[in-house]
Amino acid sequence: MSAILGIESTAHTFGIGIAKNRRILANVKKSYTTERGGIILSEAARHHEKYSKEIYNNALKISGIKESEIQGVAFSQGPGLTSCLLVGLEFAKNLARKLNVPLIPVNHCVAHLEIGSLFRAKDAVMLYASGANTQIIAYASGRYRIFGETLDIGVGNFLDNFARYLEIGFPGGPKIEQLALHGKNYIELPYKVKGMDIAVSGILTNLKQKIEKTKKDFGNSNWISWVGGEQIRETNLLNSQRAGLRIRGDGRWESYVNDLSFSAQETVFAMLVEISERALAHVGKKELLLGGGVGCNKRLQEMCKIMCASRKDGTKFFVPENQFLVDNGAMIAFLGEIMFKSGIKFSGKQATKLEIKPKQRTDEVEVSWRK
Repeated sequence: MSAILGIESTAHTFGIGIAKNRRILANVKKSYTTERGGIILSEAARHHEKYSKEIYNNALKISGIKESEIQGVAFSQGPGLTSCLLVGLEFAKNLARKLNVPLIPVNHCVAHLEIGSLFRAKDAVMLYASGANTQIIAYASGRYRIFGETLDIGVGNFLDNFARYLEIGFPGGPKIEQLALHGKNYIELPYKVKGMDIAVSGILTNLKQKIEKTKKDFGNSNWISWVGGEQIRETNLLNSQRAGLRIRGDGRWESYVNDLSFSAQETVFAMLVEISERALAHVGKKELLLGGGVGCNKRLQEMCKIMCASRKDGTKFFVPENQFLVDNGAMIAFLGEIMFKSGIKFSGKQATKLEIKPKQRTDEVEVSWRK
């Protein structure tokens, strides 16, 4: 059996993976980042265009296969950012035309679910938390059904916006996680669980208000910036070449930022775990699978593990390696191979008519390969 190549370009990451016989042969990616502010769509798209060929060549080299061995090209069709998805679609169509192979349109969220089988998850409820997406998903009657979700913004975007208010750049999740490790005191925040759904925009507004008030109270000399790596506190305005979080001013601001980060994580992650446990009870499944970039957070993993262990029905917890939690081409290739074998592929005029679906929902996808 020849290999399937997968292209991921839904947001800040352009990745290419290669799968063969349910094995990952390559998983290469490069992500767009900023030192301050959030993702700038036009810059992210240019980033993907700039590095796409390099990533493709590296993936071929790592996999050890030749172009002639690629039997199909899978790509993230949605959901995602339009400008970024278009880069992936164009690259996929050009490559498929060059290699004379069919295209396989893959739903990004479903790909996160399906690659869980590599980690022995068979019929799980998935807590999927990434940038714009936060959903509780499980398979039932030919589709992946959404049993709970965010009513406003995704948890990944929540963390990125919180990091933006702290002026520590994009992506914000890993930086907030580092700060939270040093937090000692819980600061009360709103807790918004509504049945099987959550809402986080009000929590974000509350955090912004707290930050603005504290900056005003502590004075303009207190601010922070991110250089990458370990956390550092400085009490003067000299530049530092050391890597890490640079905090200016007195220790009160430093401690407050740490405590606020800790509190934000504890609150929102508790909400996610609550609706995940409710979904497990509702659908009667005994596996919880973590998916999406936010799933890399060790504290979220720990809270999920504790919840599963506390259940009396032997619920098991599964978490893929970080490289498969974040956006990646390997999961697109992995699901692409499954779909290809089930006959889901498009060639000729059908392939040219394929378009992106930026707002495609998980439960819109007919999961015919599982029937």
